[in-house]
Amino acid sequence: MLFGKTILVTGVASGIGARTAELAGQMGAEVIGVDVREPASGSAAFIKGDLSTASGVAEIVAQLPVRLDALANVAGLSGNTGVVSTLAVNFYGLRALSEAVAPRLREGGAIVNVASIAGCGWRANLERAKSLTSIEGFPEVAAVVAEHGLKDEEGYPLSKELLLLWTMRAAHEPLFKNRGIRVNAVSPGPVETPILKQFRAVLGDARVDSDITRVGRAGTSADIAPAVLFLCSDGARWINGANLAADGGLEASINAEVLGF
Repeated sequence: MLFGKTILVTGVASGIGARTAELAGQMGAEVIGVDVREPASGSAAFIKGDLSTASGVAEIVAQLPVRLDALANVAGLSGNTGVVSTLAVNFYGLRALSEAVAPRLREGGAIVNVASIAGCGWRANLERAKSLTSIEGFPEVAAVVAEHGLKDEEGYPLSKELLLLWTMRAAHEPLFKNRGIRVNAVSPGPVETPILKQFRAVLGDARVDSDITRVGRAGTSADIAPAVLFLCSDGARWINGANLAADGGLEASINAEVLGF
């Protein structure tokens, strides 16, 4: 279902992005990779690019072909660099790239956003999430952070809360919906990637270890990549605006505990 398709994958230098690009290639897709660092093993095509600024996104888009089948938004920061850079890359840059790429995606194409179980708090923070996702374009993120009094430790979970809310909204926005472009998300739990140590520093060992204990082990990039590529494929043609929890049952465990069943 991916054979012959052209898939743009961000964050290809390591972790989930690297495995997603590798697996897509093995399944017969042509892969275009994007990252701020060059991958150790070169993909068929690579664009060195930075999602943290509007100009950086524009430079990436200028190098893309006129037709794509899917965009896998995997690139992201752990939050250890502060709330401004984290929101810029994980949400505003991701959204800007998605909107800019939309006209190049074929009708019936797909966008898949790698979110996180850490974003499941969007319901509790709905008004804040609605306000921040309603800001159009690529804003001056530092000014947004100052205006809303956002703290560095909030950066990662907040960025994923916004991404999950926007995924549902984008699925019904004319830019995507009018051409049948599906917009979905995948939310991993703790995954053994090079930035897991950074997550431990940001979220704390107790939180990360508790999440891993709930499901028996941490995930791997090989656990997440197939879920991303399924949503990129025609096999997911009737799935839109959805969030697929690829977390070993972590969200289910937390929900059962919180809701008392």
